[in-house]
This record gives sequence, structure tokens and C-alpha cells, in this order.
Amino acid sequence: MDFNSYANGVPSWVDMGSPDLDKSKAFYGALFGWECPQGPPEAGGYSVCTLGGKTVAGLGPQMNPAAPPNWCTYVNVDSADATLAKIEANGGTVLMGPMDVMEAGRMAIFADAGGAVLGLWQPGQHIGAQVANEPGTYCWSELITTDVAGAKEFYRAVFGWGAKSQDTAEGPGGYVEWQLAGKSIGGMMEKMPEMPAEMPNLWGVYFAVSDTDAVVAHAVSIGATKIMDPMDIEPGRFATLADPLGAMFNVLALKPELV
Repeated sequence: MDFNSYANGVPSWVDMGSPDLDKSKAFYGALFGWECPQGPPEAGGYSVCTLGGKTVAGLGPQMNPAAPPNWCTYVNVDSADATLAKIEANGGTVLMGPMDVMEAGRMAIFADAGGAVLGLWQPGQHIGAQVANEPGTYCWSELITTDVAGAKEFYRAVFGWGAKSQDTAEGPGGYVEWQLAGKSIGGMMEKMPEMPAEMPNLWGVYFAVSDTDAVVAHAVSIGATKIMDPMDIEPGRFATLADPLGAMFNVLALKPELV
């Protein structure tokens, strides 16, 4: 699906800080078909990756070498500064910014009240992903947290998100869809007991694929690590991988009737 704008409060972009940009570009290029040309010198090594000539994701140098590389989701906002004020008023922490990114837009990075990290993007010339929800592109972001109730309050106050439970299960195993203007824009689940105790609350990123099993096999053959085997869930079939540098991401093939 093509996009030329995003509503306030809707995730619009994902990027990753890599300790080895050449290796990351080669991996995601081979896996998803992305082209990641070198950005201008003033971009500090940041590349906007494209698929079929349309923007899909960003790859840049890792800003904090002490932390593992990770994918970051950015929420489109009308005003990064005004949104950061709401974030701080509701127990969140500003980690970076707000700052102008040349003429592309204005950005910030924050941690929610539970410590999960998310970005803000106030668009200028760069609106975010020009294509999403198609094979090889971003399709979903999901919060894994130890405090579902607290997250509902925080994101409702900051972005106006509603929270629609997909079942009646309490605690681990239940799933929540974030909604805005009646549309699902992301998900949330409580951290499962079998997940590593040291794993912090976090936002995970999903990329759409046409065949989950085939993509997982290909990813492993070019250096990825399989974290979670392909599994059928309500909307389709997904799996969790770590790229050759350790950044985790998910792939999801939607059921034919949902495509």
C-alpha cells in the first residue's frame, strides 16, 4: 500500500542503528530487495532504503555502541515538541531531541513510563515509509511489556490510542491492538514467563513477507539467527529472527483473505 502522508499518532517509519552498515545493507538488501544508497555527508552516514524506488526504512550508524543494535519505530506527530511535553507529563523520559534533521523533518526518541523506547517523527520533506504492508516492507509494531495497564494509560494520554483486547485472557497470552480513529495501528502483549528475565520492555518491528518459512530459511542461509520458529497466529504466520549483527525483527505473512 502506498502512502503520501500519515495521521497524527500513526507509526510511519522504522530504522536501525548498525555497528556495520555495509553488512546490514547487504543483509536486508538480499533478504527484502532493498536498495540503500549512501546518504549525503550531512546525514552522518544515514541511508534511506527503498524498494521499487519508494522509501521503506532507514539504516544508520549505531549511536550507542554499548547497547545491542535494534529496530526503532517512529510515530508520526504534528509537533514533536508538544508530544514530548505530554510524554514527560505522563512519566516518560526524553532520550534524544527534539532535533531537526535537515529539511527531512524533526525527530525525538523517548522511553515510555515502562522503559520501552519509541521515536517521534514530525515530517518535513520526508513523510516516512512511502510503501508499507507489502512484502519486504514494514507492517506492524508491537509492545512487549510487564505493565499492560500502565501502557494503556500512557499511550492513551500521549497519542490518544485506544486499546482493543483480542480475547478475554488475563495476563500473559492476551493480546491488545492499539487503535486510532477505529483502525488498528499496532499491538501489545504482556511479557511471557518464558522470555528472558533480562529482556526489557520493548517495541518489536514486523516486516511483511509472502512466505514466512521461505524467508526464514533464506535469512538463516545469509547469516540470521532464528529466534522463534514460524508459527500460525490469528492474522497469519510469523517468525522472529535476529540479523547477523543481533538486531531482532519479525516477519509476517498475512492470511490471503487479509491481504
